Amino acid sequence: MMKERVTLTIDKQLLDKIDQSVDGTEYKNRSHVIELLLMKALSSNRPRKAIILAGGPSEVRCMMPVLDKPLIEWNIMLLKNHGVKDIIISIKKSDSSIKNYFGYGDKYGIKIDYIQEEYPLGTGGSIKAVSEFVKETTIVCNADELKDIDLDDMYEFHKHNNKTCTLALSTVDDPTSYGVAMLNGNRIVTFVEKPPKNSSPSKLVNAGLYLIEPEVLKYIPDGFSMLEQDVFPILAKEEKLFGYIFSGQWFPTKTGIDYEHAKKEWRGLK
Repeated sequence: MMKERVTLTIDKQLLDKIDQSVDGTEYKNRSHVIELLLMKALSSNRPRKAIILAGGPSEVRCMMPVLDKPLIEWNIMLLKNHGVKDIIISIKKSDSSIKNYFGYGDKYGIKIDYIQEEYPLGTGGSIKAVSEFVKETTIVCNADELKDIDLDDMYEFHKHNNKTCTLALSTVDDPTSYGVAMLNGNRIVTFVEKPPKNSSPSKLVNAGLYLIEPEVLKYIPDGFSMLEQDVFPILAKEEKLFGYIFSGQWFPTKTGIDYEHAKKEWRGLK
């Protein structure tokens, strides 16, 4: 993504507010804050589509409540807050609880459709099944984690140098239950799903949110497939997989202990 240097004249009080936002990590400097504010104001420069993966074991978990909202609703609100207007949720055909709860998105001011899987398609197969939906940069999001990610900043990162697929990454003490990424700069050079104990290449783990380009569809086989085993390792070998390390909240809910911790620590979205 090409950038040009410009000179701006800004009110001193407004500039002070901008400088107060700089934290050196999520908001790196004054120029970065101004660029993100402009991106939010000119919301056309954002992904407008998202796929939420809520089939399989996560379907029950994603409807568990945290701060009076189902887990999946926090993900929908995250997407809406960052300009997403069109969401497809993958669900099992035999379970209508999510569809009954959210309907078609009218009360959220967005459009929600569903792919109802007659049999498990996996994280890759669910995306391949809605390939006509993926005609531009698309967000893919797990339904059963709590996460507060600056999607505008992640999109800016993704578009820089025309990345094919970008994974949001967080850090954990024990990565053996997650997909683990080893980076060279920003590029993921190795991606290993649930590595054996003491053999993990790093402590950076897949946080369950990705930005993908339509090119990724070519790497997803027909039928059942898993991004984590069937797609990400290949993209890493071809130097097309990148990692975005974020500093916001992230809470998995795969176990009862995880869920109780998430309920206690989740502070809602900014």
